[in-house]
Amino acid sequence: MAAENEDLRYYADGETLDLDTLESHLWEAADILRGSIDAADYKNYIFGLLFLKRINDRFDEETEEIAEEYDVDEETVRNDRDLHEEFWVPERARWNHITAQSSDIGATLNKALEAVEDENDAIADRVLTTVDFNDKERLADSTLEELVTHFDKHRYRNSDLDDPDIFGRAYEYLIRQFADDAGKKGGEFYTPREVVQLLVECVDPEPGDRVYDPACGSAGMLIYSAQHVDEEGGDRDDISLYGQEKNLNTWAIGQMNVLLHELQDATIEKGDTIRKPQFVTEHDELEVFDRVVANPPWNQKKWNKEWVQENEPYNRFEYGLPPANRGDWAWIQLMLASLSETGKAGIVMDNGVLFRSRSEKKIRKPLLQDDLVEAVIALPENLFYNTSSPGCILVLNKDKPAERKNKVQFIYAEDQQLRESGIHVFEDLSNQNQLTSEGVEYLAETHLIGREEDHHSRLVDLEEIKENDWNLNVPRYVDTTEPEEPIDVREKLEELDRLKAEREETNAELDAYMEELEYR
Repeated sequence: MAAENEDLRYYADGETLDLDTLESHLWEAADILRGSIDAADYKNYIFGLLFLKRINDRFDEETEEIAEEYDVDEETVRNDRDLHEEFWVPERARWNHITAQSSDIGATLNKALEAVEDENDAIADRVLTTVDFNDKERLADSTLEELVTHFDKHRYRNSDLDDPDIFGRAYEYLIRQFADDAGKKGGEFYTPREVVQLLVECVDPEPGDRVYDPACGSAGMLIYSAQHVDEEGGDRDDISLYGQEKNLNTWAIGQMNVLLHELQDATIEKGDTIRKPQFVTEHDELEVFDRVVANPPWNQKKWNKEWVQENEPYNRFEYGLPPANRGDWAWIQLMLASLSETGKAGIVMDNGVLFRSRSEKKIRKPLLQDDLVEAVIALPENLFYNTSSPGCILVLNKDKPAERKNKVQFIYAEDQQLRESGIHVFEDLSNQNQLTSEGVEYLAETHLIGREEDHHSRLVDLEEIKENDWNLNVPRYVDTTEPEEPIDVREKLEELDRLKAEREETNAELDAYMEELEYR
């Protein structure tokens, strides 16, 4: 295998790698793997190779920069670890070593990824080695050679990139595409970008905040929290990001995702957040955060209720325990317990949490009485990959502003009247609905400024919610029915007269024809 000079001329001409080109290139890599492995596993192999190629190219670029700055030989810089501030790429992980192999390529890749992990604390702990490239029954040398050659077609140095965040954006594109390709399995780790944006906009993280996602998946909510601070004029490095993920492969993707977004200080831990929360103080107390954002498992069966009843050390479930086969309110309380005294949380949930009775109502009622629910946003249906259920966003706030005390804001995101007034909250795609950027902005603004609008949003006193038996279903408080068109009685009567006259004329013509034919 060898680099193609034709491809390298692409950069010599001063052109840069844009997002469309990179997305197409990475999706073609998935095509190479089709038939060899399951669609849901593509991400693990492609993300690992993408990351390996990226750090190699950046290592080469940094080597040249240091050699020029200090007027030293490049080979000296390449082999002096102390001169490199970013990733150190050891000899056996360097790209020219990998492309030189024609056999046992899987073993070479495994050793390369392992070496990078061993030499870089930021990606230690099996971030890259969660998959086995040396599974010869699934991945022949010919397939891996084609895959490595494919990745050799583009160079991923900073100077080659059209957008400094191009890898993070391409990452999100691939995750979305894998969710499409893998169906429900993919949806387990991917929350649509637009829903993530809406949730983060609503909780509005600020510079200096500590942001936590206890079910972080591929870390999209944490990444967008940093981007939100950046877009609002702050410094995205002035925000602390923390996440925990139970699934090992998904955790690895999250680690690589934050690194490709150049968020090296983000902390993503492994483990079951209910049984083994990783963010505790040295005094074995639960850490608290300024913002909590999450899309936890919906209606989780076997969420460890029995373990909680016997072992819970942090008093996270003070409002009670939900059924053993439905853990929604366990997750909500877990997040509430992780909030600081002035903290705010945004949680994507199944609509059932709003109105189910019995043990869940027993939790919902006191939580409302303590004035912790700030808003409920009813989302359009068919936004998510693993369910057609519409879902909702719950906004919790331990420090509501005075004008929102003892009130809950209800927002309905499917209002036909908004569409008629020119605001398109979502678009109906071929097999999926998707929030529009206009819709995200409008819904977030509706929440943040407390806008009230017929058929769309209302601020409701807790007393009215009490009268509705603590039910939070949005149609109870916002008229979601489409208004009937007004009827002009005079116009309708005139239309009836016209139709009657036309019928009489038709009958007269018919009678004339019948007489001509001597049927009468």
